[in-house]
Amino acid sequence: MPIRRFGGHKSLVSQNSNLSYGYTKMNISRSGYRVFSSNSSTACTELAKKITERLGVELGKSVVYQEANKETRVDVKESVRGQDIFIIQTIPRDVNTAIMELLVMAYALKTSCAKNIIGVIPYFPYSKQCKMRKRGSIVCKLLAAMLAKAGLTHIITMDLHQKEIQGFFSFPVDNLRASPFLIQYIQEEIPDYRNAVIVAKSPSAAKRAQSYAERLRLGLAVMHGEANHSESDMADGRHSPPLFRPTTGHTGLELPSGSRSRVPFPGIELPMMMAKEKPPIRVVGDVGGRIAIIIDDIIDDVEDFVAAAEILKERGAYKIYIMATHGLLSADAPRLIEESFIDEVVVTNTVPHELQKLQCPKIKTVDVSMILAEAIRRIHNGESMAYLFRNITVDD
Repeated sequence: MPIRRFGGHKSLVSQNSNLSYGYTKMNISRSGYRVFSSNSSTACTELAKKITERLGVELGKSVVYQEANKETRVDVKESVRGQDIFIIQTIPRDVNTAIMELLVMAYALKTSCAKNIIGVIPYFPYSKQCKMRKRGSIVCKLLAAMLAKAGLTHIITMDLHQKEIQGFFSFPVDNLRASPFLIQYIQEEIPDYRNAVIVAKSPSAAKRAQSYAERLRLGLAVMHGEANHSESDMADGRHSPPLFRPTTGHTGLELPSGSRSRVPFPGIELPMMMAKEKPPIRVVGDVGGRIAIIIDDIIDDVEDFVAAAEILKERGAYKIYIMATHGLLSADAPRLIEESFIDEVVVTNTVPHELQKLQCPKIKTVDVSMILAEAIRRIHNGESMAYLFRNITVDD
């Protein structure tokens, strides 16, 4: 068995870097762990390459590809026996293929006798499906069970859509935060940011926005209401009354009643519930003559952000920025952003979006590879992760 020697290492980001974000650079080259990428798309391996460059190690040798019948195949080209293995998986538009690549890679490493298998999944897919809605299912919990069954023993992720998702897993989850990087971008890249106000696009995002506002010493505004295209429950059977079946005999299901006519239980009339009705979008707070910075964790379909930008412009905001951790930017998002009142959309590189940046120059990227690399180093060496969560609030 190889002897594992743990020594002191330098910090992960160089002192000469303009955007250090409080972390330092380190160059380590040691045995005992490997870093693999389970993406078959070359565009999705960019983050993995940046992480390995900061760690000073080579990316593990493996081949991930799709066969002619679209089955996923993984071939690991080097020994992983008894080692800590980190699988970096960024999620492209083809979410389900990326999940299968991760599952097959994890199972291949498990059957190759890897000691620990840690998944580095900066954007955790299906995180929006973490609550029961109508007759749906909690898909996020299903995915957590699949990852555990495939052999993962630990996960490193960033800004889960709901922090309670960590409870779905039977193994440790480190939910890192992108807020230090986005806050430093605001301080260094937005001129006159002291004249800005942090905006929550909805009341549910108010706590996150408040955390940014308090650390930046800025004001807070909250948008309330919704557009006309609200969700409808009319077709799911909730408004259909119970069937009334008249009976002549005693069924044992009658409600107590003083009248001669008895109403059987299947025909009971429940009290009518008032339908949910939200007012049109309003802004609680002053944004006139100021820079509006909308804070959220995911920006996918941008119609709501475009509508929010129009409202803020009407209220007098002269510049509008959107800051989000995960830039999925699906469908026509680049075109809609380019044609809107939004001045800039700032996202991290947890999700590859180079194509969208070519279509819309308003999209900017903040690199978070340094904190992911530092998390890998600390987990492998058994060091505390508390340093990566300093000055991070519970609501962040």
